[in-house]
Amino acid sequence: MGLDGENGVPLRGVCLSRNWSSFSHVYLLSMPNLILAATDLHRSYALADSAVPALRGVSLHLNAGDFTAIMGPSGCGKSTLLQLCGAMDKADSGSLKLDGREVTSMTDLDLTRLRRERIGFVFQFFNLLPTLSVLENIAMPLLLARKDEKSAFEKARSLAARVGIDHRLSHYPNQISGGEAQRAALARAVIHEPALLIADEPTGSLDSTNGQSVLELFQELNRDLGIAILMATHDAQVATIAKQTIRMKDGKIVE
Repeated sequence: MGLDGENGVPLRGVCLSRNWSSFSHVYLLSMPNLILAATDLHRSYALADSAVPALRGVSLHLNAGDFTAIMGPSGCGKSTLLQLCGAMDKADSGSLKLDGREVTSMTDLDLTRLRRERIGFVFQFFNLLPTLSVLENIAMPLLLARKDEKSAFEKARSLAARVGIDHRLSHYPNQISGGEAQRAALARAVIHEPALLIADEPTGSLDSTNGQSVLELFQELNRDLGIAILMATHDAQVATIAKQTIRMKDGKIVE
């Protein structure tokens, strides 16, 4: 059983063998096999009068159901690679395709639509909106996409129950623990049924017990929904939950 924050209070409603079948049936049938294809990506950033290379010819492919962890020291290019794969930044050169569509040539509007419809994000510091309740935070991707409000909130409640925070839906982010906040962030990341889930140090702000519970949720989503996951971490123990680990150094994949 997971623990609620640093006080060791058991999380109510947490079940480590959730049934995702009602959420996943049509989703799995519509999932293309090759989700992400990054080829020879280069990215540099301006610093004073020089350009600092962050990525030097990185290539990476993810199929539906893949779970890849990226490891490496600070400054190796992990976060830059996640930003490119998550359509939050553009490469200087190379090709990046998501669902067979070339991302590098998209307009800002197309990139926004792509992120909203096909990509989910989980960050180290949760990034929940402080003025919205947990329920509203989870439902936000559907509300932004102008989906029916009633069905959006119903789906948010269902996902909240599956990640064990349905008793916190009326609370605000400053009223819940770090473990609960990350569960809410994970539910928000998958409510729109993305093809790709980007996770940047998702357990970096959690204690070991809450971190392990969140990692188990990642495994279930990957196994039961076939979501391709690309996760950056400094923690070798965290990386062991992935099906594949790649290591980066100086902007390159070294193994």
